Amino acid sequence: MEVIIDNRQEIIEYDSNIEKLIVDAVFLALEKEGVSNEVEVSVSFVDNEEIHKLNKEYRGVDRPTDVLSFPQYENAGDIEKFSSLGDIVISLEKAKEQAKEYEHSFEREVLFLTVHSMFHLFGYDHDTEENTKKMRQKEEEVLNKMGILRK
Repeated sequence: MEVIIDNRQEIIEYDSNIEKLIVDAVFLALEKEGVSNEVEVSVSFVDNEEIHKLNKEYRGVDRPTDVLSFPQYENAGDIEKFSSLGDIVISLEKAKEQAKEYEHSFEREVLFLTVHSMFHLFGYDHDTEENTKKMRQKEEEVLNKMGILRK
């Protein structure tokens, strides 16, 4: 498994330990889904301005968001055929805002967004109450395994 982390923003400083935790989160999410760890995942850190542009261009939503997922396949059943699972783009600016809003650590927020995005890459969505429940349960199982508990 290769996790490529690319910091494309200069607003939010972060501890380099967060990169190791992101790699761990990606590995545990792959393990949870039984997906081969012979894949590559790209994680890019951006600011609100860049994620706003991406959100508008790719989703038609004219505002910043916290995380975007870009799978490298058309059908979730084809995951094993690709060496690159996909790309995760996280606004560290938005993560910092949300950590404060939800009263937990910046680290927990970034890891939640990483795991959340991984399950989007696996084909999960939160478009219905049932799908949201399924996705949240998987996210929490991975975070709990890492000792990143909700307060």
